Amino acid sequence: MQKKYVSAILMFLLCCQITNAQQPQKPNSVEIYNQIQKLNFLGSVLYIAAHPDDENTRLISYLSNEQKARTGYLSLTRGDGGQNLIGTQLRELLGVIRTQELIEARKIDGGEQLFSRANDFGFSKNPTETLEIWDKEKVLADVIWAIRKFQPDVIVNRFDHRSPGTTHGHHTSSAMLSVESFELANNPTIFPEQLQFVKPWQTKRQFFNTSWWFYGTIEKFNAADKKNLIALETGVYYAGLGKSNQEIAALSRSRHQSQGFGSTGARGEETEYLEFINGDALKEKKSLFEGIDTSWNRVKGGKVIGDLLTAIAAEFNHNNPSASIPNLAKAYTMMKALDENHWAPLKSAAIKKIIAACSGLYLEAVAQNQEATPGSTIKLKLEAINRSSAPIQLMSVTTLPNENTTPQNRDLKNNILNNINLDLKLPESINYTQPYWLRENGTVGMYAVNQQQNIGIPDIIREAKVVFNIQINGIEIPFERTIVYKYNDDVKGEVYNYLDIVPEVTTSIVDKVLLFKDTKIKYVGVKIKAGKDAVKGNLQLELPQSWNVSPKSIPFNILKKGTEQIVYFEVIAPNKSEEAVAKSVAIIDNKRFDKEQIIINYDHITKQQVLKSAEAKCIKTDLKTNGERIAYIMGAGDEVPSSLTQLGYTVTLLKPEEITPEKLENFDVVMTGVRAYNTVTALANKQTILFDFVKGGKTMLVQYNTAGDLITENIAPYPLKLSRDRVTEEDAEVRFLAPNHPVLNFPNKITAKDFQGWKQEQGLYYPSEYDKAFIPILSSNDKGETPKNGALLIAPYGKGHYIYTGLSFFRELPEGVTGAYKLISNIISLKSSETIPPQKIKN
Repeated sequence: MQKKYVSAILMFLLCCQITNAQQPQKPNSVEIYNQIQKLNFLGSVLYIAAHPDDENTRLISYLSNEQKARTGYLSLTRGDGGQNLIGTQLRELLGVIRTQELIEARKIDGGEQLFSRANDFGFSKNPTETLEIWDKEKVLADVIWAIRKFQPDVIVNRFDHRSPGTTHGHHTSSAMLSVESFELANNPTIFPEQLQFVKPWQTKRQFFNTSWWFYGTIEKFNAADKKNLIALETGVYYAGLGKSNQEIAALSRSRHQSQGFGSTGARGEETEYLEFINGDALKEKKSLFEGIDTSWNRVKGGKVIGDLLTAIAAEFNHNNPSASIPNLAKAYTMMKALDENHWAPLKSAAIKKIIAACSGLYLEAVAQNQEATPGSTIKLKLEAINRSSAPIQLMSVTTLPNENTTPQNRDLKNNILNNINLDLKLPESINYTQPYWLRENGTVGMYAVNQQQNIGIPDIIREAKVVFNIQINGIEIPFERTIVYKYNDDVKGEVYNYLDIVPEVTTSIVDKVLLFKDTKIKYVGVKIKAGKDAVKGNLQLELPQSWNVSPKSIPFNILKKGTEQIVYFEVIAPNKSEEAVAKSVAIIDNKRFDKEQIIINYDHITKQQVLKSAEAKCIKTDLKTNGERIAYIMGAGDEVPSSLTQLGYTVTLLKPEEITPEKLENFDVVMTGVRAYNTVTALANKQTILFDFVKGGKTMLVQYNTAGDLITENIAPYPLKLSRDRVTEEDAEVRFLAPNHPVLNFPNKITAKDFQGWKQEQGLYYPSEYDKAFIPILSSNDKGETPKNGALLIAPYGKGHYIYTGLSFFRELPEGVTGAYKLISNIISLKSSETIPPQKIKN
């Protein structure tokens, strides 16, 4: 019975029992026993794909928990190019969210997370484009680095390397790079600079994790020749937990909340198929590790450790885990004595956690405040308690990164709490807390990470730590704890955050896009936030000489850390059309502080601090608008409403329950946010009201939705069928199908130039079939493809206009793309334009 349930429980229970990712682990005896079992399996699998949520959590959970293998997931990107169903963050900020979601997913399914430096630049239709934008050599180097560092016995690819053009170009590229790396990783002449940290490594065998989906239908898959496949029965039921492997996998996949991948667990038999690609073929096809020694015998001098661990597991007392401490401490000493630099360090780190768990040893370092600045002194409260009869002493504590050691020499008696107050002086050179891959500017396809050893590290690198130097059974063992900050919330209870190192002052320009269209003068607000007490200096707003800024600087004096102040600069735009980047800079004692602090805080992930250049885009343009009043129905989340406000429109966010004929009388235009018809269920019952609004002479603009999960098929007053058509090349030629239509002429003349400078993509999920009442306005396509005409469809309906668009306004407007502003202004102005018969428009 033990084999059937304990191996899956550890990370699952650990994640589900806590509300904060940084909260300390408190494993029970079943979890401890699972850890001990896993100590005795020395085999590893590396799963490779392109994005967060590409991974097969069923297989990862099975390999990690049932097989007890060290299982890693190498996601080449952090998912920066996706959409966001839980907030407005896009691009690198979305990548930060999805990174944390992957980390949380691995806590549930028991895997480990790795990354490359590849930037998810958006959907790509083929690997040729992908590998050009990514910089193939660098991503290949990162895959080889991951293999050499992880040393997998087996590699499993999520995607097929032989089918370019049939799926996302990133997907195929991940498999192609994995296959190319299989033998190159063992070649010392390939990326030799890595070999000062790792050694060449030859993986035993490589598979493709196929399924019926890759064959098109279940029928085709059932009829296919499977002689080259191995079948793994992954529908394991863990009786002690009352959960199936699929249910655990579903909980893991449900961590991907930003992508809407909440998943319902399944039960019963389930088979995963792996197609053999490279290496030593399987003969019996019963185990991925056939012919691989996964015992301690694979390590020189390790057999005696394996025998000891077998005895520890056999004698483990669930009612008294501390009885295992003497032998665990002995095994730890033996591991540390081994002349081996892979499995010995991995397993000794694991056994330390087991020893602490068996003794109920609780160690914690809590800061008085959640933020601190370089050079400051922070007050720490340390807690140390031994909840067993094992003889344990706290010899000393060492603070990092300053490496100061304070002797303690105190016995940790059974269940007696020890509190220690300590000051930590942070060095001036300590790095600010932020995702390390965002510290330097990268390219469209690659993040800049210059330190080889940092490449692939999944999380923020936190430097402020405390090491508790503990003696257990006469053996000294260091236990490292990252410094946290915690408080009590009346609803959530005990809430943990990590200590963040912040600049003395951060600033942010309130509006990230500043449109100068009707006036040359704007008063630009800049927010100043103090990172410490008594912050005093001068604030400057930097723009090119053609822009006039007054005053030249504004003094500030903020007494309390965390306090914010907003000041205003008068900015006069040049006479001619021009675009410029404004930068806010605080000067303190001749030192420049030019960062904006962005906090990402969702319940399902660790709170994140991101520091970006404090900038905004200033645009002087002759763009024209009319004074329409807009009701905006938010969908998955976007920043379009604030962009429309910059245009001068009055925008009201309308909740679904507020959609009534009486309420809509106050507006000229109703707009739905991105994926509103995928996420706002209540809209299904509001369509008649909305269509009557249009029929009465108003305008309705529906932004893109995906076809698979619409809350109603009647998203338009006429038949309209969405597809997966998209134009991913943002610089693709745009052709005008209805050049006389008001949307291309009033109040702004739209030309091909207005589609220059678009970001990431032109549009996505275009309708492929639509009623003849719709007038297609634009045509465009990626290289080598047929024209896509569904980007902007306009249908007269009654006295008004219904518009559906797949154009990526949700990306372009926050980026300050002038052409996108002009086009959406014309769409909004359709009510004010002359209605032209469709036949005249098309001629």
